Amino acid sequence: MDISSGEDSDISESEMEEYEEKYYEKLKNGNYKIKVSNEKYTCPFCPKKKKQDFLYKDLLQHASGVGKSNSDKRSAREKANHLALFKYLENDLRGTVGSSSSSAAAAAEVEDPLSGCDHDEKIVWPWTGVVVNIPTQKLEDGRSVGGSGSKLRDELIRRGFNPLRVHPLWNYRGHSGTAVVEFRKDWPGLHNALSFEKAYEADHHGKKDWFANNGVKEGLYAWVARADDYKSNTIIGEHLRKIGDLKTVSELMEEEARKQDRLVTNLTNIIETKNKHIQEMEQRCSETSKSLEALMEEKDNLSQAYNEEIKKIQVSARDHFQRIFSDHEKLKSQLESHKKDLELRGVELEKREALNESERKKLAEELEENAVQNSALHLAALEQKRADENVMKLAEDQKRQKEELHNRIIQLEKKLDQKQALELEIEQLRGSLNVIRHMGDEDDIEVLEKVDASLKELREKEAELEDLEALNQTLIVRERKSNDELQDARKELINGLKEISTRSQIGVKRMGELDSKPFLEAMKRRYNEELAEERASEVCSLWEEYLKDPDWHPFKRIKLEGGEEYQEVIDDEDEKLRDLTDQMGIEAYKSVTSAIKEINEYNPSGRYIISELWNYGEGRKATLKEGVTFLLKLWDNAKRKRGMT
Repeated sequence: MDISSGEDSDISESEMEEYEEKYYEKLKNGNYKIKVSNEKYTCPFCPKKKKQDFLYKDLLQHASGVGKSNSDKRSAREKANHLALFKYLENDLRGTVGSSSSSAAAAAEVEDPLSGCDHDEKIVWPWTGVVVNIPTQKLEDGRSVGGSGSKLRDELIRRGFNPLRVHPLWNYRGHSGTAVVEFRKDWPGLHNALSFEKAYEADHHGKKDWFANNGVKEGLYAWVARADDYKSNTIIGEHLRKIGDLKTVSELMEEEARKQDRLVTNLTNIIETKNKHIQEMEQRCSETSKSLEALMEEKDNLSQAYNEEIKKIQVSARDHFQRIFSDHEKLKSQLESHKKDLELRGVELEKREALNESERKKLAEELEENAVQNSALHLAALEQKRADENVMKLAEDQKRQKEELHNRIIQLEKKLDQKQALELEIEQLRGSLNVIRHMGDEDDIEVLEKVDASLKELREKEAELEDLEALNQTLIVRERKSNDELQDARKELINGLKEISTRSQIGVKRMGELDSKPFLEAMKRRYNEELAEERASEVCSLWEEYLKDPDWHPFKRIKLEGGEEYQEVIDDEDEKLRDLTDQMGIEAYKSVTSAIKEINEYNPSGRYIISELWNYGEGRKATLKEGVTFLLKLWDNAKRKRGMT
């Protein structure tokens, strides 16, 4: 349905919003035909336009471009109609586009930004657009002034073209009424540039329309810069030759393919190296596991052999002492009975001495015999004494065996843990106690009491050891918890100081961040300011990738004087650092080496930038106490200022 003839009269700017809502309702009610087929759409408000069929995305750009156009050729009614169409396409028709085959075409267009582009046509790269007929105003001194580039850039961003910046061109007369629009260097940037050109062509404000001799030109005209613009002797051509080059899409695709091949090759080499390293680590782990298993088996064998040997020694000692003590008891009882017999015979002989002389002689003879027997008895007593000495000697031998056994226990403690050694010593002392108890001598009661006291003290020590182990575990858990809390507090403090823009003595430093100022200064000596900034950004990005590469380690180890310790320092013979010094100068070299030192110190494994609490006054890592003190000072100052206001 076309616009009725009764609505030919234009409307005022204040009525545009009401008019837009009116036609939006008509579009929702189906009063106008928009969808031609599953893939094609038409603009109901441009009936005389030659191009009647649009893709959904192209129709969306057309409606946005006409509705938001600043051209005086577009009436307020026409702008309101197209704004209503844009609103209808965005709010009501977008959901139906995804279910039809047009979604595939739109997806293909997004995925392939080079569709519809001549790959052999030379285009200015980085992708650049040209805007002409920008309104200017002459001053009293004859110079011209115009709108800022940021305002035009914001307008293009709202229309969906996503430019990086808009640079108005000035000459000796002031604003030339022209500007260049810079887009991203990648393929989406080319797609945005071509969409930018198509939108102005659809609005009859493209390059052909600008150079056509059809009367006065009103509004902005724009297109993508190509070879004729680059080679022209105008202010546009001079600027384009300063900021870019002429390249074809095919050349850029070949260059990108070469870079991609190099990247794939490098990544393949890195993967192979990592796989070899993983295999070596797996082999080492396997060997270590086998060695540990062998050591555990050897430990078990030694423990079993030791236990068996201890049992044999205990049984042998018990049997030996049992035999000695039984023989000693027998000999002692025999001597006691013999002594009593001799005493009785002595009493009888004394009674007979008073009877007669003859018997006295006999008694003297018997006394002599008794003396001999006493002598023999004395010898037996001496023999008993020797037996007692032998018993003491055996006891000393037993003590020496205990000491040897104790020494063997100490040697075994090196192979067994402390708890097993302690339990083993208790069992040995129990065995020794049993041996002493079997001796049964009343004189050894004191020894038994001492052994019992030692056992009791040993048990107390064992209990104290277990308490100390429990206390140690508790302290370890508390220490870990405290360390975790301190680390969390440090992270929160760092996050808090990040939001404070002031940079005083205490602040947050990004460890491993590359300083771009030396690179920019080096590029300014070669190029103009704008091109130097771009070249410096590219070089900084390249060196940031070098810093992240784990295979680049420009350090060497040197031996410290007066010791066997080594220290890592920067390798000045590194090829990349030497090239950097030759091309960029010593300041760029200092920036890179400072960043790689910080990464090597604070994050050698991850090799990415981390934030750290920093004492700028002393050039070192700040303590948590210093950070909290500084934050409290800031808070006090802020509170004092609020109190003053």
